[in-house]
Amino acid sequence: MQTQPEETSGRQQDSKYPLYFRALICFAASGTLLNSINWSALITQATMLQLAMAAVLLAYIPIAYQISRRSVPENAEQVRRWLSFTDALLIGMAMAMSNFSILPSLLFLTMVQFNALTQGGGRCWFEHNTAMLMGVGVGYLVHRPALVVNADLNISAASLIGVFTYFCCYAFYTHKQIARLKQDNQQLQKEQRIANLASYKLSRYLPKRLWRAVTTGKEKEIVTERKLLTVFFSDIKDFSQLTEEMEAETLTRLLNTYLTEMSRIVAHYGGTIDKFIGDAVMVVFGDDQSKGPKSDALRCVAMALAMRKRVREMMQEWYDQGISHPLQIRMGINTGYCTVGVFGTADHQTYTVMGTHVNLAARLESAADPGEVLISHETWAMIKQTVMCRDKGHVSVKGFSTPVKVYSVTDLRKNLGGQQSYLEEHAPGFAMHLDLEKVRNYDKEKVLQALQKAQARLKSKVII
Repeated sequence: MQTQPEETSGRQQDSKYPLYFRALICFAASGTLLNSINWSALITQATMLQLAMAAVLLAYIPIAYQISRRSVPENAEQVRRWLSFTDALLIGMAMAMSNFSILPSLLFLTMVQFNALTQGGGRCWFEHNTAMLMGVGVGYLVHRPALVVNADLNISAASLIGVFTYFCCYAFYTHKQIARLKQDNQQLQKEQRIANLASYKLSRYLPKRLWRAVTTGKEKEIVTERKLLTVFFSDIKDFSQLTEEMEAETLTRLLNTYLTEMSRIVAHYGGTIDKFIGDAVMVVFGDDQSKGPKSDALRCVAMALAMRKRVREMMQEWYDQGISHPLQIRMGINTGYCTVGVFGTADHQTYTVMGTHVNLAARLESAADPGEVLISHETWAMIKQTVMCRDKGHVSVKGFSTPVKVYSVTDLRKNLGGQQSYLEEHAPGFAMHLDLEKVRNYDKEKVLQALQKAQARLKSKVII
């Protein structure tokens, strides 16, 4: 808002430049007419016409200024074109009434061509030259100039001074315009960098689909619609109790680390974070760049398994940092038709997913045991060929009149059996997780030695 007066002042200054150039041309033309008069001879009708034409040129300057100043913005361009047309008409009349003196005529002709091309290109050039020819015709009919070669320096002096001043002023004006364009370009680049940074920051707070629509000016394309989606909910078990036992700074660092890791996994599997609700995370698959319902459901379950695995790794990291309280998450997944779109008021709106199937996913998360991924029958039907699940029968969930068929996710089938790549065991005083996909060749012997050493010490230890 602070730059608006400055920009308005710049526009007003630019709008005055044509008036300055008009004044210079009119002064040069009137000076040429006055110098072409033979003052030592008797005043004739031709002399009176030349004096009248010089007076008209001088009077035209303030008249054109008033017309331009009082024109409304909607008609400003049309008024400018008519005034430029009149400029060329008067110059043509002045050329005829100055008896077509060679040098002034050539200079005025050059000025008209230059002014036309710099103002509007080919169309403006045609209009100005038409007006100049019309002026020459009117001046010829009124004055009947003597077609003689006249190279009198006195007659040419006024036009030479006027044209010289005109081009100097135009060069100065062009220099200022270039300097202003450079300044505006630098300001534009700075604002563009700020806008890009703001857009990047905004992308962290909005769903991807909504962010793309807002940044590309296609918000109207975001409409409320029904879609087949897979919805995921997770939260930390006994988080309220954890907030009472831990210091605020430690809890904040722990929660931020947890949410950062979960967000990274969501992005890796192509999900869309709908919202964070304290320690809870809501993720949607199928709204943005869906690869089909089965693919969406499979990616969602694979994401949940990756989250569970990463939380178990983080538990050991937090334990090494002095946080002994175990952090366990519960997860629920459901697939079904949901209503997705923008909801809210004219003052505050949010892009989210709503519907019975969203509520069911949240209820499954609440019904899951710590470390468990609970899915509905609809989701199980889409991923059963790829994911091993354990049938848990029917459970009663809040808000649903009939029990719901649910399954507990064990792991991806490729990770089970002889090809199992991830091993994990926990007992009092013992914790182990082995991810064969992450063990490097040059660390293999070190891991084997550590296991053999632990085995030997455990065997030799007498446990009472």
